[in-house]
Amino acid sequence: MKVAVIYNRESQKVINLFGQRNREKYGIKAINRIVNALKKGGHQAIALEGDKDLIDNLEEFMPRALKGERPGMAFNLSYGIQGQARYTHVPGILEMVGVPYVGSGPLAHSLALDKVVAKMLFAQRGVPTPEFVVLDAPDFEMPDLGFPLIVKPKNEAVSFGIRIVHDEAELREAAGVIFEQFDQPVLAERYIEGREINVGLLGNGANLEAFPAAELIFGEGGPKIYTMEDKKRTSGREVQVHCPADIDPALADKAKSVAVQAFHVLGCYDCARVDMRVDAAGNLYVLEINSLPSLGEHGSYVAGAQAVGLDFDALVVRLVEVAAARYFGTPNPPDLSRRRSDPKHAAFAFLTERRDRLEKVLEEWTAIGSRSDDPVGIRLAAQNLAERMLDMGLRPVRELTDERDIWTWESPAGLAGGTLLVGHLDVPVNPQLGMEHFHRDPEWLYGEGVGSSRASLAMLEMALRALKHVRKLSRTPLGVAIYADEGRDCEESADLLRRAFAEAGRVLVLNPGNTGDRIVTSRRGQRRYRLRVEGRALRLGQAGRSAEVMRVLYRKLDELTALTDRKTRIAVSVSDIATEAFPMRLPHRVRIGLQVSYPDQAQAEALDRALRGVLHGGGVHWDLVLVSDRPPMPERKINAALVARLQEIAAEWEIPLETDSSLWPSVAGLAPESVPVVCGLGPVASDLYTSDEAVSRISLVQRTLLLMQFLLVP
Repeated sequence: MKVAVIYNRESQKVINLFGQRNREKYGIKAINRIVNALKKGGHQAIALEGDKDLIDNLEEFMPRALKGERPGMAFNLSYGIQGQARYTHVPGILEMVGVPYVGSGPLAHSLALDKVVAKMLFAQRGVPTPEFVVLDAPDFEMPDLGFPLIVKPKNEAVSFGIRIVHDEAELREAAGVIFEQFDQPVLAERYIEGREINVGLLGNGANLEAFPAAELIFGEGGPKIYTMEDKKRTSGREVQVHCPADIDPALADKAKSVAVQAFHVLGCYDCARVDMRVDAAGNLYVLEINSLPSLGEHGSYVAGAQAVGLDFDALVVRLVEVAAARYFGTPNPPDLSRRRSDPKHAAFAFLTERRDRLEKVLEEWTAIGSRSDDPVGIRLAAQNLAERMLDMGLRPVRELTDERDIWTWESPAGLAGGTLLVGHLDVPVNPQLGMEHFHRDPEWLYGEGVGSSRASLAMLEMALRALKHVRKLSRTPLGVAIYADEGRDCEESADLLRRAFAEAGRVLVLNPGNTGDRIVTSRRGQRRYRLRVEGRALRLGQAGRSAEVMRVLYRKLDELTALTDRKTRIAVSVSDIATEAFPMRLPHRVRIGLQVSYPDQAQAEALDRALRGVLHGGGVHWDLVLVSDRPPMPERKINAALVARLQEIAAEWEIPLETDSSLWPSVAGLAPESVPVVCGLGPVASDLYTSDEAVSRISLVQRTLLLMQFLLVP
């Protein structure tokens, strides 16, 4: 499991710094000790500051979980940075963003930190606690309590400001220090002369376990209380912890019972330490409950755990198990990867255990430059792909491969009648753009071609490796066709793609999914034309019967673009213009790129005739050439069952999946009418073919899961 140890130490990453600052800190040594214990226990652990960057850092480390996948967990050590009820800040954030965590929730922390409210609840529920009063201002009236008294800040912990006072002068002096330094009311309670013990607690509900009571031995000199100077080892004495405490067994059992009661009264979870005093008559008094017990090396909570056989590493791992039991039902939920009799869940476990590997594969692909105009890069990418396919046990299909623009592989069961998975190696991008290297934020993965090409290659590989893991790949009829001329309108690969499609029983094109978690069930066709216009080279202002090329052209372009008709789903646009002119002359030759979108082949032919009908006369020469034609992917009944199957699997695994149409063409339009095809099955991407191209992190893993589950049972 991924476990993020969250603490507060040095970070001041907040919007503003003001108000009461936190004075409690974990040492780096203690934090590293906890992280190392988790790693020894088989967890993937990191340490994070509990500041304003926490949500982003958590989401990067443990992205949103899939249905049935245990999410990562936070190991909360955070005391907060500033303000009231600081213990509640990180747990509140974790609950808001849906990250499970070790330890009590915001309510229990706020109650435990407010010593007055805690004592009121203890008194109301029969938990013994010393009599007390609250001093609200420096000019307070003397309380009706006998001396000596203990004074402490109302909302602090770890002995801040604590002091024994024996008369009014000492009381007013100690209270004044608290008012000045902590800017909060003062709790004054009757001092219990006697021994100080505490009981550590681990677990929840009926499984709550109380450690043996630990006694603090103060030795000679100084007050018989645990001061901040003692904890910082600046008091000149060493306070020792004896666990189990040398007390009567009946009293020890009673101390455990009282501790458990106090834990339940405040609604704590997972762990706590209850501090008590025992008077000469053997009466117990709860002083406070620490809802974030220290895991310091010499602390009494750690000593209590050792007394029941839990060394430090085992204690840390056990805390995670206890929290897991609270969230997920059992301390050690069954490992899904062991459910070999159910390939669906075994494949699911394979993926979820390798989510980091999925992103690593994507990063590896993004580092391989293979732009559409880079034959060397494409060749290197093809070699890399071939190694991965062969490693998974797929074999090349020579008759559907040309080693330059398209490569095809099949499983040992063959492609015929099976599922054909289609993607592309080249990255169609403006060659003037600089290469964007791989990087991530909590929700998106960035890099050149990451959405248009690379994410599909990564999900393809991980889905096939999952099939191999559950021993289904060799028995599953499927093929993989990867082409490398997407940026050149598939001019060279189209024929072999058509042949591969004809052999398959169904085709899944791994182009990026549309925003809104949509796959594509229909696409328009697209034609590209190159228009050349040529006339006489005229001087500026030259009179005569010859027409200016640009004036004639602009009128004709208006007529061409006016052929756009939303009702018939036809669009005509100019994509580029380049002129030629002699020195001191107006342009006499112009080259224009035209782009046409259309819904079916009959309309494409009619539109072609209309274009040519416009381009005549005007005193210039017209030359219109069809450069490329990418056929449409029409909405067809034969696709319905394939779409329904994908949506059925998506619903089972709670993967959002809608259908959509697109203006952009794809190789899906090459599929024959007898073969069902779905496009846009790749992860959802944004800003395609730009320097900001990105793919959704959660969509990457969701679409990989969808693909692998489909391949298990098409």
